[in-house]
Amino acid sequence: VSDFVMPYFVVEGKKVKQPIKSMPEIFRFSIDELLKEVEEIYKNDIVAILLFGVPTKKDEFGSESYSENGIVQKAVRTIKKELPEIIVITDVCLCSYTTHGHCGILNKNKEIDNDKTIEVLSKIALSHAQAGADIVAPSSMMDGQVKSIRDILDENGLKDVAIMSYSAKYASNFYGPFREAADSSPKFGDRKSYQMNYCNIKEALREVEQDIKEGADIVMVKPALAYLDVIRAVKENFNIPVAAYNVSGEYSMVKAVAEKGWLDEKNLVLEILTSIKRAGADIIITYWAKQVVKWIEI
Repeated sequence: VSDFVMPYFVVEGKKVKQPIKSMPEIFRFSIDELLKEVEEIYKNDIVAILLFGVPTKKDEFGSESYSENGIVQKAVRTIKKELPEIIVITDVCLCSYTTHGHCGILNKNKEIDNDKTIEVLSKIALSHAQAGADIVAPSSMMDGQVKSIRDILDENGLKDVAIMSYSAKYASNFYGPFREAADSSPKFGDRKSYQMNYCNIKEALREVEQDIKEGADIVMVKPALAYLDVIRAVKENFNIPVAAYNVSGEYSMVKAVAEKGWLDEKNLVLEILTSIKRAGADIIITYWAKQVVKWIEI
């Protein structure tokens, strides 16, 4: 159980617990409702959460993402005030905050401007860390994002804030339900210019090595289930904690067949999570974390 990280989607408002159609039993929470959830899972020995903000304001540059009163910043302050022991990880990206839905700043040709994007990612990470985040998790797959974030954190006296980099993030077909949950679908094109081709494992190792050199404390492979070989390769090649993200499509797939009675959810999920652990993951980010704890107790 101590390996698990539970992801949450946080929204503005009060007493909001909004179901996500494509992800049964997963919700968007307002901060007050999220706090209840976090208190519950912490009592059941889940010690870490990963926050994704779903803002009400969007613009071309994702400027709400680094606002002092942004939804993630407010959620972090509230959670750390009421439950300082829990490890709060924040996703550092722009896709939910931009009107175009891409993970970075676009140039006039509607292409990602890598250098401008890492400047903004650094501002987001700093704002999260200043709000009290223990770990920031850049997920945009921009070249140099880890170094830029490490530098700005260190310059502002936040050397103890760790970086969990989405180092090997593939342009996957398993992300659809998440994009509904986070309202982060690209309005045009795709993300193949900055996420990795799923045919390629050597690039993943190069990306991980680069992130480690730039100061990453934890590296991540995403998705997990179709990339067990990548998890294993990273674990065997680098002496660093490895996280694996058991993503929304993997979750929703199992939920769908379980609802039809074609497979047993509990046993299937335990087998999947065990395979991720067996492949070499030290940390497993999974929407089943809360449920698995109850199954294990039973």
